[in-house]
Amino acid sequence: MSFKYRNKNIFPCLIGDKEINDNDDGSSAQIILEEKTKPKRPSLYQVIIVNDDYTPMEFVVLVLERFFAKNNNEATQIMYHVHKKGMGVCGIYPYEVAETKVVQVMDFAKKHQHPLQCVLEKE
Repeated sequence: MSFKYRNKNIFPCLIGDKEINDNDDGSSAQIILEEKTKPKRPSLYQVIIVNDDYTPMEFVVLVLERFFAKNNNEATQIMYHVHKKGMGVCGIYPYEVAETKVVQVMDFAKKHQHPLQCVLEKE
């Protein structure tokens, strides 16, 4: 015997052959079975720096160290990759974090009068 409650199956709780009666009116206790779903992992986005002919290499290294927690060697390698290939991935983050990093880099570059471009791309 089962019952429907808010689109879920409800089964009486049995011990042996008897139902458990919790209430004075003789009604039986029931267990609600629910499907457990795993939380969905958020989509990840790449933060990409785009090469230009005007932003100094040292400034790109500073940006990578400051906003992406890269050490000097990692930042220099990424900067050379951007210089040679035209763009390079600085990090991979959930959308909100990636969007914040792009805004921070663009604002910082604008403040220092550099045309450095930073974009977001779904992984």
